[in-house]
Amino acid sequence: MKKILILLIITTLFMVAFNWFQMNSVKEISIADVASNTVSDTSGAGDSFGLIPKGMPNIYGNELGVSFDDVSPANLQKADSTIKKLGVLDQQINLKGGELKRYIGITSKISCEYCCGADSIIFGDGRPACGCQHSFAMRGLAKYLIKNHANEYTDDQILEELGKWKMLFFPSQLLEKAKVLQSKGIELNYINLASNKYRGL
Repeated sequence: MKKILILLIITTLFMVAFNWFQMNSVKEISIADVASNTVSDTSGAGDSFGLIPKGMPNIYGNELGVSFDDVSPANLQKADSTIKKLGVLDQQINLKGGELKRYIGITSKISCEYCCGADSIIFGDGRPACGCQHSFAMRGLAKYLIKNHANEYTDDQILEELGKWKMLFFPSQLLEKAKVLQSKGIELNYINLASNKYRGL
C-alpha cells in the first residue's frame, strides 16, 4: 500500500512538473510580435471582404471596456492592453459543472494555430493548451460570456465572438484563408474562418 501511495505521489509530481514546463515553454506573444505579419491597415484597406470587426462589441463591450478598434498595429500599446484585459478573465473566472462542460465544448473548436500550433486553446479537460496572450484572451472572453451572459449567447454566438477577436489577432492569415474559402464556395463567416472547422484548408 505504501509503495502504491509513493508511486501515485511521484506520478502526480511528474505530471504537475510536465504541465508546468509545457505551459512555460510556450512562447507568450502579443500583437506586437505578429505586427509584421498583419495587414498594414486593419481599418479595412486590406480587407476587401469586410471581415475585420469594428466598433464596440454588443453587450460585453461596454461592460469590459473593450472595442474591436483597440486591436490594431497602429497602436500596439492599446492592443496589448486590450488583449491583457480579456486575458485576465481567464485567470479570474472559474467554471464548474454545466458551465465548464459548455466552455469545453466551445473552446475546443478554436485554436491559436498561427502562433503556438496547439490543436485548440484548451486540453480536453478545459485546462489551457496554449500560453500565448491571444489564447488567454479568447479563453477569458468565453468564460466571461458563459458566466455572465449564458442566456444571451448561444454556443455558436460565443464561438463567433472568439472568431472576431482572432480575426483581429491574425488578420493577414485569416484574410488569406478567406480567399481560399471563397474560391471553394464556402460561406465567409467567423466560425468558418476562425474556428477549427476548416483549419489547414
